[in-house]
Amino acid sequence: MRLYLALSKNNTIIPFNYQHLLTGCFHKWLGKNNKQHGGVSMYSFSWLMNTTTDKNGIWLRDDSYMFISVYESVMLKKIIRGIQESPNLFNDVMIKDIMIKETPSFASQEQFVAASPIFVKRKEKHYTYKNKEANDLMTETLQTKLKKAGLHHENCTVEFDSSYALPKTKLIRYNEIKNRCSVCPVIVKGTPEQVAFAWEVGIGSSTGIGFGALK
Repeated sequence: MRLYLALSKNNTIIPFNYQHLLTGCFHKWLGKNNKQHGGVSMYSFSWLMNTTTDKNGIWLRDDSYMFISVYESVMLKKIIRGIQESPNLFNDVMIKDIMIKETPSFASQEQFVAASPIFVKRKEKHYTYKNKEANDLMTETLQTKLKKAGLHHENCTVEFDSSYALPKTKLIRYNEIKNRCSVCPVIVKGTPEQVAFAWEVGIGSSTGIGFGALK
């Protein structure tokens, strides 16, 4: 399932490196001492969408929004309750409205555009669409999450869309750590249930801090 959060305009400029602020809000809404820190994240969330930028940072518009996707409905209910209790985001931004979207029905192969850069990491090495190993590693991560959810994990794959004309890499700083990520669509193959699961939990490493969310 997915929550779409309509956002108010900001009165103070949002810094370009705001990802840690989003992560903090997510855990605030889940509540103190939640068990989602570390480990395998069964959720994903986008960056701020429909924004305007200048040389100093980011401004939100009337149509700005973000989304949060989760596999378990229990978590979704906790997040909604948390937002209702504390609808502020950061930099004077408020949650104006919440829309719940059921997980769509997908085919056995879908192309997804990333709503946040895709990060693939093993130990201290970062992999991008330029590395042939990246597809296997993204597949491995998705299969690990499927197994954790108790779902069939075999015969599903994830790969960067090699036909995409304008892939790029982006260096993202999170809490002073630089992460080399990919901005490129992905193709997910498997059963419709596996594809839907990928749409919910995201792709690659560190979806729990705002990487790898899928539109």
